[in-house]
Amino acid sequence: MTTLPSVEDLRLVLAISRSGSLGTAARDLRISQPSASQRLARIERSCETRLFERDTRGARPTPAGRELSRRAEHILGHLEQVYEATRAAGTTDRLVVGTFASLAANFFPVLDAELPDLDILQQVDHGHVLVDWVAEGTMDACFIAIADQLTLPRGTVSRRVGRDELVLFVPAGVTPPGRGKQPLKDRQIPFSTYDRGADELRDRLISLGAQARRGVTLGTTVAMARRRSHLALVPRSALATELQPGERLVPAPFTYRLTLSMVTRSTPPRPLTTVLPRLRTALNLTR
Repeated sequence: MTTLPSVEDLRLVLAISRSGSLGTAARDLRISQPSASQRLARIERSCETRLFERDTRGARPTPAGRELSRRAEHILGHLEQVYEATRAAGTTDRLVVGTFASLAANFFPVLDAELPDLDILQQVDHGHVLVDWVAEGTMDACFIAIADQLTLPRGTVSRRVGRDELVLFVPAGVTPPGRGKQPLKDRQIPFSTYDRGADELRDRLISLGAQARRGVTLGTTVAMARRRSHLALVPRSALATELQPGERLVPAPFTYRLTLSMVTRSTPPRPLTTVLPRLRTALNLTR
């Protein structure tokens, strides 16, 4: 009979993967290094494969180690929400709603204002993780931009909220893009998107003469552009409510559209379906 991993096992694997060091992971978890080493050896025996390559430089996860770390992160994140989700299930006027980090600052305030009588438990994570939680029944709905790039789990459905497009953000006093075949020649352009098209966008920007730099989130990308007085390529919704005096949005030098979708179980929560048109307007999306 296969031995199931304990919470402590999963925490150890994730800590080693994140820190790159068995000793650091042991200190973070407040256990001795020999104990951590023995536990890791036991886990590897149970998995029947090596999880980390260890040497004087630290511990690097093998492909098997990366997979177990990914699953450990998902399972532990899920466990951390068990009690809160259980309390939410006992409250009829409560919804658990998730979205990705780049959209959260614009999305949740709108949802909060449009549904003031509901207690909305806000969650932020990667799109595929949020979809898994919806499928498991611990989340009522998630709003993501990669629904059309995923195979949705059985029992879940996707409903389009609206379409977005990439635009160039022009900070105050910054010269807009030029003309011709390379309108971004020698311009440093931070960029960000909330789908899986980052590599394609980098290639397109470079082909137009830009020195492309990816921002980790939409907010970070906009902040990079403001601080260094550069143009930035971002979805229009990223600045739906945040343009400062003198700033403006201009069309991107190529067309690139995104789709924001709501993923739920087969029967969507009625308050959320009702509010979709107002969400679309507030986020500056189109049909």
